[in-house]
Amino acid sequence: MENSKKIAILGSTGSIGTQALDVIRANPNSFEVEVLTGNGNADLLIRQAIEFNPNTVVIADQNKYHYVKDELNKHDIKVFTGKKAIADVVQMENIDMVLTAIVGYAGLESTISAINAGKQIALANKETLVVAGDLVTSLAKEKGINIYPVDSEHSAIFQCLAGEFHNPIEKIYLTASGGPFRGKKKDFLSTVKKEQALKHPNWEMGAKITIDSASLMNKGLEVIEAKWLFGLKPEQIDVIVHPQSIVHSLVQFTDGSMKAQMGLPDMKLPIQYAMGYPNRIKSDFPRFNFLNYPQLTFEQADTETFRNLALAFEAMNKGGNAACVLNAANEIAVQAFLNDKIGFLQMSDLIEKCLQKIAFISKPSYNDYVETDTETRRVARELL
Repeated sequence: MENSKKIAILGSTGSIGTQALDVIRANPNSFEVEVLTGNGNADLLIRQAIEFNPNTVVIADQNKYHYVKDELNKHDIKVFTGKKAIADVVQMENIDMVLTAIVGYAGLESTISAINAGKQIALANKETLVVAGDLVTSLAKEKGINIYPVDSEHSAIFQCLAGEFHNPIEKIYLTASGGPFRGKKKDFLSTVKKEQALKHPNWEMGAKITIDSASLMNKGLEVIEAKWLFGLKPEQIDVIVHPQSIVHSLVQFTDGSMKAQMGLPDMKLPIQYAMGYPNRIKSDFPRFNFLNYPQLTFEQADTETFRNLALAFEAMNKGGNAACVLNAANEIAVQAFLNDKIGFLQMSDLIEKCLQKIAFISKPSYNDYVETDTETRRVARELL
């Protein structure tokens, strides 16, 4: 198709990836799938590839390479394996946009590789900007690349700024649902199990982001991401808890006027907005009805109980490699909690100890970030 955008979806078997494919399925004239990559879910990746017929597929898990290759052989789809292959395929000439939906630090290398190759980025991997925001945003600027945010909160800010890019921002407010433990205190949280933490009231997400949402680390990571995406100072960013998840975020301008973007909690909308920008593509997503939500409420975030949010603000204020340490320690902490190795509140303890122990680097290079990440994970595992 002549004018359709050719998309590479990194992490096509995850929550964001599968919803992005729903958007593409509904808009076959607007988008075409060029590349699909998955981590270990070989069967789903194969089914996606057979349906969407991309040029290339990458399975990160090398043990599943031959299985995927054999299944896709007759469909004339190229198959590669390994993490390096993901960073290589994003440079393919006929890709217009790369949707980065790989969870965690693992998404950094391929995002940098795609920017270097001049590809527009639809960013669903917040950790990329948390870990190396300075590096990634400078590189994007140098290459003339736009980074379109996919997170619902950052998409909301981006939508509020459409037509306002020349107007300075006074402040932004990222909204948080408060997660499944909103209003709970430490004595309750000290005994919660992963099954409780995995039940999110408003959003359907993967395990890592759901736990992050319960601990408010997700909001902390989003605060740091927002700083880089919109070129803000830490004091220009605030978090407000909004349990209904209808107002996705707000921008306050220097004249005191505020803009908010609203809608039902559905990730397909921000995914579609990022992939279709600057055009809004007609959709049959369910419509918001005010009468179903007669009250929208807002409250302050409890950073004393949910210390991860406070730790994220600290890391952002400190700068350098501090947020890289925060992210790596959090990834280990979440995994340990999901494996029943530590309790819910101990995740914050582990992250705080890592922030104290790892050497601070004020102006890190790419290699510094890689070393900081490796070192933090080693220390975090020892502390466990």
